[in-house]
Amino acid sequence: MLDKLSPGDIVISSELSRLGRSIKETLNTIETITENKQAQLILIKQNLDLNPAAKSNVANKVLITIFSMLAELERDFISERTKEGLRARAAKGIKLGKPRGVIQASMYDKDKEKILHLYQLGVPMQKIITTHLGYGKYLSLKAFIRPLRKLSFS
Repeated sequence: MLDKLSPGDIVISSELSRLGRSIKETLNTIETITENKQAQLILIKQNLDLNPAAKSNVANKVLITIFSMLAELERDFISERTKEGLRARAAKGIKLGKPRGVIQASMYDKDKEKILHLYQLGVPMQKIITTHLGYGKYLSLKAFIRPLRKLSFS
């Protein structure tokens, strides 16, 4: 997005934390938008409108720095709580994740024959998804068909 910005464009973000993962990254992104690209930045959650024309708004600079710091601290706290929770579960002997060797059902299982038939007829996978199934994604269907091809053509 930053590469496509032009002077006078407006960037709207739900909140400051969406602009970077650290204070430095967030402040660099804001500088790129407002100073380098001369675009306006609106931060909804913080109720801030950063206009490149208002260069000397000290209050905005202070608020941005504080909000960036709080967002980074919040991310760090969330990460630490998650790690603590995982360590606690591991200490109790609880195994995380699915057991090895368990094969999950696919959303395509119910239409397996239909999919295979259409694929053998040469219908493109994207066409199978959009016209014949009405659900799914190209890569997931491709992964579903891959082992079926080996079984059906042997």
